[in-house]
Amino acid sequence: MRVATWNVNSIRTRVGRVVDWLGRADIDVLAMQELKCKENQFPFDAFEAAGYEVQMHGLNQWNGVGFASRLPMEEVTVGFPSAPGFGKPSEDGALPLEARSMGVTVDGVRLWSLYVPNGRALGDPHYAYKLDWLAKLASDTKTWMTQHPSTPLALMGDWNIAPLDTDVWPTWDFANNTHTSAPERAALAEFTTIGLTDVVRPLVPEGYTFWDYQQLRFPRNEGMRIDFILASTHFADLVTGAEIVREERKGDGPSDHVPVVVDLDVAVDDDDRPMIF
Repeated sequence: MRVATWNVNSIRTRVGRVVDWLGRADIDVLAMQELKCKENQFPFDAFEAAGYEVQMHGLNQWNGVGFASRLPMEEVTVGFPSAPGFGKPSEDGALPLEARSMGVTVDGVRLWSLYVPNGRALGDPHYAYKLDWLAKLASDTKTWMTQHPSTPLALMGDWNIAPLDTDVWPTWDFANNTHTSAPERAALAEFTTIGLTDVVRPLVPEGYTFWDYQQLRFPRNEGMRIDFILASTHFADLVTGAEIVREERKGDGPSDHVPVVVDLDVAVDDDDRPMIF
C-alpha cells in the first residue's frame, strides 16, 4: 500500500495536478490538507473519474482536510474529541471548531489527516491555540493507542513545526519565529513520548517539504521540513520505503508544499482497484 500526505493549498486550484500525480505515483491513499473549500465546492468528479473515493471536511475558504483513496475507507471521523476551537465565541461562549483533522481506517490501518494551526507569531492568540491544539491531540492519541494497542496508526500532515535546526534554511531566525520555538518543538516531541516516531526521516534524512512562494525560495532551496508522518510501532514495522517528492514543487501552479510518501507492506487486491489511464 502506498500512502501519502500533501498540503495541496487549495484543491480547486490544483485538482488537475493532484489527480495527475495520484495516478503517476500509484498512490492508494492520500491525506490532504488546506483544501480551502466547503463540501459542495469540492471537485469530487475529477477524483472519481480517476478511481478515487473522497472523504473531506471543509467549512469555508480556509483550512480543510480530507482523504482520497482507491481502497475502501471505514470509521470516518471528523475532528478529535477534545479539539479546541478558535475565533469569535458563540452566544454560549463556545469557540468555533476549525476543519483541521479527519481520520479514516483503510485495510486495518488508522490514518489521520492533520493541518496543525500555524501560530502566526510568538505571543499571538493563534500561537497559544496551536500549543493547546497539539496538547489535546497528543492526549487523545494516547487514549486511542491505549484502547487499540495493536492497530497501526499514523498522524499525517502539515505540522507547521520544524523540529531540527537543519529543517530550515540556514538564515532562519530561530529565536524570533514560530515553527522553531522551544514550546512548539516540545509539543511535537510529546508525540514521541506517547509512542510515535517519524517514519520518513530514517529513510530520507535530508530535504524540505515546503518553500514559500516569495523571494525565489524554491530555486534557492530556502525551505522548511514541516510535513511529517508520525506513526505507531505497528505502523512503522510495515514501512518499506519513503519519499519526499520535491519535483512536485516545480512547474505551473504548484502548491507550496510537496507530497510525502510511505510504502507499506500491506497486501492489497489489485483486481479490486479501478484502472487509471
